[in-house]
Amino acid sequence: MKYFNLTEADVLDQANAQPAPTRLADYLPPVYFIDEIHLDFDLGEAETIVTSHTYVRRNRHADGPHEIRLNGEGLELLDLKLDGHQLAAAQYELTSNLLVIRQVPDMFTLEITTKIFPQKNTALSGLYRSRDTFCTQCEAEGFRHITYFIDQPDILAKYTTTITADAKKFPYLLSNGNLIASGVTDNGRHWVKWEDPFKKPSYLFALVAGDFDLLEGEFITMSDRKVNLRVYVEKGYGDQARHALYSLQEAMRWDEEAYGREYDLDIYMIVAIGDFNMGAMENKGLNIFNTKYVLAKPETATDNDYIQIMSVIGHEYFHNWSGNRVTCRDWFQLSLKEGLTIFRDQSFTEDVLSHGVMRIHDVTALRESQFPEDAGPLAHPVRPESYIEINNFYTATIYNKGAEVLRMMQVILGRIMFRKGMDLYFAKYDGQAVTIDDFLKTMEDVSGLDLEQFKLWYSQAGTPVLTVEDEFDAKHETYTLTLSQHTSPTPGQPEKYPLHLPIRMGMLDEEGNSIPLQLEGQLVEPEKILHLTTASQQFQFHHIKAKPVLSLLRGFSAPVKLRYDYTPQQLLFLFQHDKDDFNRWDAGQAYAVKTILSLVEDFQQKKSFQLDGAWTNAIKDIITRPTRELFLQAEMLMIPSENYIGAQMSVVDVDAIHAAREFVLDEIAKKLEPELLKIYQTCHESAGKYEFNMDAVGRRQLKNRALAYLTRLPVGVELAKNQFDLSYHSNMTDTAAALACLVSNESSVRVEALEKFYNAWQKDALVVDKWFTIQALSSLPDTLSQVKALASHAAFDIKNPNKVYSLIGAFVMRNAAAFHVKSGEGYRFLLEIIQQLDKLNPMIAARMVKPLTTYKRYDKERQRLMCEQLQISMSDQSISRDLYELVSKSLNEG
Repeated sequence: MKYFNLTEADVLDQANAQPAPTRLADYLPPVYFIDEIHLDFDLGEAETIVTSHTYVRRNRHADGPHEIRLNGEGLELLDLKLDGHQLAAAQYELTSNLLVIRQVPDMFTLEITTKIFPQKNTALSGLYRSRDTFCTQCEAEGFRHITYFIDQPDILAKYTTTITADAKKFPYLLSNGNLIASGVTDNGRHWVKWEDPFKKPSYLFALVAGDFDLLEGEFITMSDRKVNLRVYVEKGYGDQARHALYSLQEAMRWDEEAYGREYDLDIYMIVAIGDFNMGAMENKGLNIFNTKYVLAKPETATDNDYIQIMSVIGHEYFHNWSGNRVTCRDWFQLSLKEGLTIFRDQSFTEDVLSHGVMRIHDVTALRESQFPEDAGPLAHPVRPESYIEINNFYTATIYNKGAEVLRMMQVILGRIMFRKGMDLYFAKYDGQAVTIDDFLKTMEDVSGLDLEQFKLWYSQAGTPVLTVEDEFDAKHETYTLTLSQHTSPTPGQPEKYPLHLPIRMGMLDEEGNSIPLQLEGQLVEPEKILHLTTASQQFQFHHIKAKPVLSLLRGFSAPVKLRYDYTPQQLLFLFQHDKDDFNRWDAGQAYAVKTILSLVEDFQQKKSFQLDGAWTNAIKDIITRPTRELFLQAEMLMIPSENYIGAQMSVVDVDAIHAAREFVLDEIAKKLEPELLKIYQTCHESAGKYEFNMDAVGRRQLKNRALAYLTRLPVGVELAKNQFDLSYHSNMTDTAAALACLVSNESSVRVEALEKFYNAWQKDALVVDKWFTIQALSSLPDTLSQVKALASHAAFDIKNPNKVYSLIGAFVMRNAAAFHVKSGEGYRFLLEIIQQLDKLNPMIAARMVKPLTTYKRYDKERQRLMCEQLQISMSDQSISRDLYELVSKSLNEG
């Protein structure tokens, strides 16, 4: 059996049964618990020997047989002992994914020795070798690739880990918890022993062995304990770890202030790894990160990189309580830790960076990734009912929509009551594996509210459509709103029920001032939260002297699609005057969508394009208005992506959307050239040495948004070239922005800049990833052929997830016009990549196939071409479980 590229368990025999799903309804408590495990790793160049000693006891409430079933895949069993006695082959059964030992006592010890081959592990799950570093990734089911174990999150054990390796090649040997012993052997090897005092599931186990640059710091907790902080990065990259350390300190401080959560060990470690499937992993005390979310210095990282690092560092740290100290009982409860922690990291970045901008970024991500998921064949609830491969449920629904559900709960309960509920949750379930129902029950106990209807957010898939109608009665000075909700059927859920929607709203008079709001029997307030809990409800406001302009869904208080018949004039009015930063931005987005969809109709009818000057005048007013929030002002210059615009159409017209959106961008550039040029020059001249603070970030973001428009005009190319030449060794934010502007320009400057950039940074993997992405997003007509050529470039490595994401992922997920070329060449190219990936890393293959699964949204010919690729994929006799699940669901819905 080949190790890991495809184990027998991963391969599907098309002639026989399809893979059986795992169902939430079938969950049973474990028959046996493992309270303690001692692991011994002997790391070798060709193979690794793992010896585990486990202390097992029977669940006294279990009704199952006296047998223990241990998960294990890709393992070579060398030795097996029960209570110190060797087991004969007749006493156990070994399959490709299970070790079953029958007739076991109520309490016993197991000693299991296995041989594994990390160097051959291209799937990057379990223990693998990333160049010169040994590393683990055990979430969700990677631990079973290390040793035989009950590999599920409700098995909580104390871990002691001994690691032995070559002292020269692997001077740092790391694992969870505290270092309790170390020593050397007489053959050039050394060993360490780590002990984690906190019980944890196997998915939180971590091991790292390698040679690193180390940056150390400290944090003094609210109880005056000193915590040693360590950030390990690849040799030569030590100068790029400071922002990660700063972000960790900020996260620790914020979690104490916002949630009263104090760190519980004396050491906290972060290790950055170049080959990693995920963004990062919250292993107890030893977080393993993709280098993308750790390494940063002004010369190599953009503002967006700095922001993402702060967010992801915070996310993994916050998991110490929301995921580690209190974990999930089973993988159906995944959003219990991920949705909650996303909500916490979003709140963190809002508080330390910018409330308005970070909310805009989070909602944009939701709309562009989760809303399409809800509308397609892969739609599933925040708590799914079944899965074939758990890796496929690390989705925007579990993470981002799960976070929005928690945000709604905070709105409904209020911040003070929500915090009390969180305090009780952590206190009540510390050290346990629990469910979403346990969390909701805690919130009910604290608040006294009945959240039975609210629970539907976890079990019902789909994005609700909120429809608002209004009626103004001048004689009685009343203003009545009728709110209705509807959720369309999704796979397996033809019937939908009304949800609890909290709608934050306000009203503005003709001068843009807030109107005091009063509902019957309620206080007068500047804004209200309307609770829609039925299919339709009416809300009547009193003492309204003139028809107002509605400001609906402030802060995006519920993850819905809003349907209200705003006039273009009202949207521009809100764009200029709304008191809520998010709603001001969103009004501009809504106006842009209306305008571009109207131009799409013109394109389809072969009419010439024209753009009303009202929009550009409103943008002019916004960008020339004095403000200290330049970062927010920069967001006001953005218009919706082609993907988001397409999501508003019943049938996506790729070519019409691209033509209409490009026209709008050109027209804004032409009509606002003087203002954009002034913004650019002012921000460019006032910029000093790179600093990461919101004033400096705002200046750079606004300047580079202006530059993106200006490079559509003759004056802009020279500006972009000069900015590129001046910044490419000192300020990656400006360098990448200038290169992104030049890469869609058909000139010799483009070729020269790309060559100069690569030659300067070819030894820095993350900067080369930027080089790939910038080219993948080019709007030039030959972008597909360029991406194909780059896939054969010496710097591209299909085994490295970052390279796949930066080139292939960026192209197929963010460059709609180039990917969806009428010939179907983009689809055929993607399938070729997927087929290679599926033999190496099925998890990444499954992520890359998702653009093809949305075929029903496109015209008949594109549907046919996309389906053709999916069917070819299904015909592969060695298709992985990961890929099979997504492709089969998509075709079955076709």
